[in-house]
Amino acid sequence: MKIIKRRDFIAALGAGALGSAGLAACTREAPDTSSAPGSRRKKIRWKLVSTWPPNFPGVGTMVNELASMITSMSGGRLEVKVFGGGELVPALQVFDAVSRGTAELGHGAAYYWKGSVPAAQFFAAVPFGMTAQQMNAWLYYGGGIELWRELYEPFGLVPFPAGNTGVQMGGWFNREINSVEDLRGLKMRIPGLGGEVLRRAGGTPVTLPGSEIFTSLQTGAIDATEWIGPYNDLAFGLNKAAKYYYYPGWHEPGSTLECIVNKSAYESLPEDLKAIVSAACDAANVRMLSEYTARNAEALQRLRDEGATEIRRFPEPVLDKLRGHSEEILEELTASDPVVAKVRDSYRSFYRRAHAWHEISEGAMQDARSLP
Repeated sequence: MKIIKRRDFIAALGAGALGSAGLAACTREAPDTSSAPGSRRKKIRWKLVSTWPPNFPGVGTMVNELASMITSMSGGRLEVKVFGGGELVPALQVFDAVSRGTAELGHGAAYYWKGSVPAAQFFAAVPFGMTAQQMNAWLYYGGGIELWRELYEPFGLVPFPAGNTGVQMGGWFNREINSVEDLRGLKMRIPGLGGEVLRRAGGTPVTLPGSEIFTSLQTGAIDATEWIGPYNDLAFGLNKAAKYYYYPGWHEPGSTLECIVNKSAYESLPEDLKAIVSAACDAANVRMLSEYTARNAEALQRLRDEGATEIRRFPEPVLDKLRGHSEEILEELTASDPVVAKVRDSYRSFYRRAHAWHEISEGAMQDARSLP
């Protein structure tokens, strides 16, 4: 009987039977046959373009981590190089760049592509909509990912959830917001459906990449901006450009970020590398939300300790008006676009079930508990 060496056995498992969690270890154990003709260890080099400033804390550094995970888990067979916003393509052209094949991977937020794909906004954030936990549940177990992929199919793209910032802050303002009237004429950097809600309230939404926000706010080119939350907002120094910091982030209650993959490039991969891309995106999705929960708490405390920023809750009449405008806009979009209607129906049905559960689970627990 032929004796199978442990190294050969592990290599064979790594090639087929093991899942992505064990693949990296198996690849390290396997002999290097990269020079062999037709070897499955032939190196593939991919480019990843991102909407975020290079190495920006949180969103940017998690993109680097995503690339590193894919490269490491594949044992170097799939090597990913990251290009931040503006390094290879402009930040807001990531969708088109990956669709064309300029890069194989992209990372950003689906609402940036609303001009090309209006229904994409539901896969990033809906005003007064689902939280990060609810979004993940819809995507993974409520049919969301299947709809998302169907939506991106005509563009030659395969989307994956690859990050979530959680509930965001309402934004930085250079003037107080005491009533709905204070929103009239307000020029604010705010993308997606939230921007359309602001427009309906009498403001002017502006879409800017992150790298341009501080200067625009400081010089008065805009009157207000939302970005993400204390962790990233302090990294941009937005507390030095505006005094008033409002909450809650009604416009982005659970902002899903995406990794988009060029479909032709993805389908050319062997099955184990496809699994690695998927597993790495799942890991990034979990790790980013965890990081933001931790870092936002630290940064909020810093803002409070410094004392220069006025942290305020939006008045209830303002939130009521914005909520009403949000419903109006969603109804209009649904009536005018059958694709939006299909996605919204799935989103809304799942949201209602999840909300009913969370009222007696997460929400009730939040109300009942006290700090130790």
